Amino acid sequence: MDRELIIEQLKAFLRIPSISTDPAYAGDVRRAAEFVRDLLREAGLGNARLIEGNGHPLVYADWLEAPGKPTLLLYGHYDVQPADPIELWKSPPFEPEIRGDDIFARGAVDDKGQVMILVCAIRTLMERDGRLPVNVKVLIEGEEESGGGHIESYVQSHADELKADAAVICDTEMFAPGLPTLCIGLRGIVYGEIVVNGADRDLHSGVYGGAAPNAIQGAAEIVAALKGRDGRINIPGFYDRVAPPTSAEREAWARLPFDEERYRMDEVGASALTGEAGLSVIERTWVRPTLEVHGIRGGFIGEGAKTVIPATAVVKISARLVPDQRPDEAAEQIARAVAAACPAGISASFRMIHGAGPSMVNPEHPLILAAARVMTEVFSRETVYIRSGGSIPIVGLFQRALGLPSVMMGFGLPDDNLHAPNEKFHLPNLFAGIDSVVRYITVV
Repeated sequence: MDRELIIEQLKAFLRIPSISTDPAYAGDVRRAAEFVRDLLREAGLGNARLIEGNGHPLVYADWLEAPGKPTLLLYGHYDVQPADPIELWKSPPFEPEIRGDDIFARGAVDDKGQVMILVCAIRTLMERDGRLPVNVKVLIEGEEESGGGHIESYVQSHADELKADAAVICDTEMFAPGLPTLCIGLRGIVYGEIVVNGADRDLHSGVYGGAAPNAIQGAAEIVAALKGRDGRINIPGFYDRVAPPTSAEREAWARLPFDEERYRMDEVGASALTGEAGLSVIERTWVRPTLEVHGIRGGFIGEGAKTVIPATAVVKISARLVPDQRPDEAAEQIARAVAAACPAGISASFRMIHGAGPSMVNPEHPLILAAARVMTEVFSRETVYIRSGGSIPIVGLFQRALGLPSVMMGFGLPDDNLHAPNEKFHLPNLFAGIDSVVRYITVV
């Protein structure tokens, strides 16, 4: 394994600003797709190509010369989150910089560094043996951070071509440094925006203040009505389908090395934690639904003063869903609650931008147990099973459309700053991840 080559290739990958949600970066997103395709070709896979469709291209490659052996579907994504706010980065987000044992850049851990784990594991085996011990199909997408419409339609319409025994996904994190971790549960998501309207135009706040409806004030009242100060979501019916964790899960979580105060200070960086009373942080972040505000747009936010009563406002929100909630039903519940919360003179509607259901994987599946054994060998510590508060829509899609369990072997760390400034990837985990995937492909 040429570690210097791997790091240089990762740096080249990270320099591509493949921000899938912003049309201004469409050319860079395609460049990233082409970069991955070329990496897969160089690794020795066949049929490496871009799959065009309604959205950013998918990247596919395969090696199917192990008759009678299992087939693994390797998945990752080459797109990244926006880098804003740029001023909070210690080094430019798309100019990777190594500091100590960490490489800093947007996409370092989510998910370009972990895509490199999969690619380099294949390359290692092909260079060593000239072949793979199992059949492999690789599917890398470019819209994981912006909805994943293209891959959803492709998987549903090409189920026969994507048949496999399991999916292998490196897009999650370890519970703690040095602690091998398999994720077996993910929250789903409903992401959308509340569009709020007051008067038919902006109005002078002196002439009309006190009489005219204010769209931003209305937006604030609507948001406040959706979730209380106690952290509980006040949307009728929203908790009706929520399935509690098993007692065995609760007991396993109680044994995890978790320090709530350290979590508050080091990971969250806040004066206090919030959320539903009587529940642990793990329960609040893994097995309870959430509702969060991501941004409010409207009125005047430039330098200086402009005294207007805004006519419109937009609120970006998301809800994380847990088993057995359903995205379409949750979106309808949110829409009804938004309409019911409108103050006088205000109208509002909710528009879902994208959604995905929650997912669970059976920890007793033989291919999951094999991954646990491999990671225990690599890290010399017993592998733990966790859920994640995040969402990886493809996991549920693989379950529904292909009947596949997903082996979520994650090598990120809790302080890797996913979706935030100064995102990083711990380089020792990059190489331990490659070792883990090589061993896994060898033993399944």
